[in-house]
Amino acid sequence: MTKQYDVVVIGGGHNGLVCGAYLGRNGRKVLVVEAESHLGGASKTREFSEGFKVSAGAHLLTMLNPEVRKDLRLDEHGLKMAAKDLKTIALAADGNNITIDGDSISGGDISAKDQATMKNFHKTMMRFTKLLASAFRNRPPKLVEGDWHDRINLMKLGLGMRMLGREDMRELMRVGLINVYDVLHERFDSELLKGALSLDGLLGSHMAPRSPNTVLGYLYRRLGDLWGYRGPSLPEGGMGAVGEAIASAAKSMGVDIRTNSAVVSINTDAGRATGVTLASGEVIEARIIISNADPKNTFQKLVGIRNIETDFARRVENIRMKGNVAKFHLALDSLPEFKGVSSSELGQRLVIAPDMDYVERAFNPTKYGELCTTPVMEIVIPSIHDRSLAPDGKHVLSAVVQYAPYTLKAGWENEKEHFKQIVIDLLEQYAPGIQSKVVASELLTPEDIESEFHISGGHWHHGEISFDQILMMRGAYGSTQYGTPVDGLYLCGAGAHPGGNVMGLAGRNAAKEVIKRGAAA
Repeated sequence: MTKQYDVVVIGGGHNGLVCGAYLGRNGRKVLVVEAESHLGGASKTREFSEGFKVSAGAHLLTMLNPEVRKDLRLDEHGLKMAAKDLKTIALAADGNNITIDGDSISGGDISAKDQATMKNFHKTMMRFTKLLASAFRNRPPKLVEGDWHDRINLMKLGLGMRMLGREDMRELMRVGLINVYDVLHERFDSELLKGALSLDGLLGSHMAPRSPNTVLGYLYRRLGDLWGYRGPSLPEGGMGAVGEAIASAAKSMGVDIRTNSAVVSINTDAGRATGVTLASGEVIEARIIISNADPKNTFQKLVGIRNIETDFARRVENIRMKGNVAKFHLALDSLPEFKGVSSSELGQRLVIAPDMDYVERAFNPTKYGELCTTPVMEIVIPSIHDRSLAPDGKHVLSAVVQYAPYTLKAGWENEKEHFKQIVIDLLEQYAPGIQSKVVASELLTPEDIESEFHISGGHWHHGEISFDQILMMRGAYGSTQYGTPVDGLYLCGAGAHPGGNVMGLAGRNAAKEVIKRGAAA
């Protein structure tokens, strides 16, 4: 007989696993179905050349919520860090680099004024980030229905703003509506420092320093600082170890997990979700279906446009989620040497963003579907800390490359090798001789990211992190508290509140909402 389930979760990415684990802990009978053979979604470790393994999608752990980590006892389920609190080294072409360590900066042309300003700037940004953190821990409040939980959450948010004080509240309203270029330009002198800081406001997005919402992006990334990450961490075994630990926790709470089980449709009857159909033709029925897929995949492909109301379908179509980032991997026969970076510093986070105008110019051609010839990069060499990722004496390099448009006029099939060489040539400028050390290379364009990780548009966050796409606007109007216009269907992925990155709160909050509504009880 087919096992009966209360809940089917579509997608074994980290949020889907977190959601399943919380529901399992609450006594629900849960099945998580994953299309691929691995779990974790874009938090995936795989071999890209013989003996060389890499975190194929996300490559740094910066924002895993400590409550999720504690509630699911992830450390007991094998989650260990190979390195943590990495510093950021802003690379200069002449090797006169700058090191950023929390609120401290050193090296390069850093003045005493910039050092003092950085401490004040970080302190102010952290006060603003606390407001985000308090809002992200709960479901986003609706403004029109008068639910007392929503009223309390809104009151808490308003009280938090009030407690900033008049001066800080005025500053938050001012900087929140401009861009990170202006905010950094009016405070700091060092161009290299400003370039590196601006990158934190736009990583993974279709934005540049002068774009609106980049201050929000910067505050969003600072959530990790608030949660105890002075700098990024590297999980032992790569980012795939995060998904494995959450899956282990979920199984210990009675959750069933099936891999190689792609869902081809969410079945509905009279406007209510009744189950899912797998690619094999198997139908699994459940009272509650929770999708960890992005909103466009969920509604346009799995539910089907004909099964949702026209206005809602239009709102889903208008979600901005145009990927503009590539992922780059190198297998190296020995450690590279970066200008001005000592051997003891080589395992830190390295960034190529010489100044904010450079970053802005890198973005410009991609707005028109053209190739960027001077990209921006975030680089790590994880094998320095974790020897399981490469053969003895050899190493892997992983890099996030901004900018790479999802829709390239010339077509990625024609330009992929060209862009790969552009990236290698740029690395050669900062690490002379690195090209001669390359054993193998891999470039994942946004098209590849879409295909490998099943993300519409290849957008890492399932949609831009912007004022019109956060809190009660996250996802699309009609699906702002994890529930959707299809009765019994919920969202739990990065396209829902509070958004992307390996955080776990979207999955946790969605599970709490299902429990609160008494669904699947």
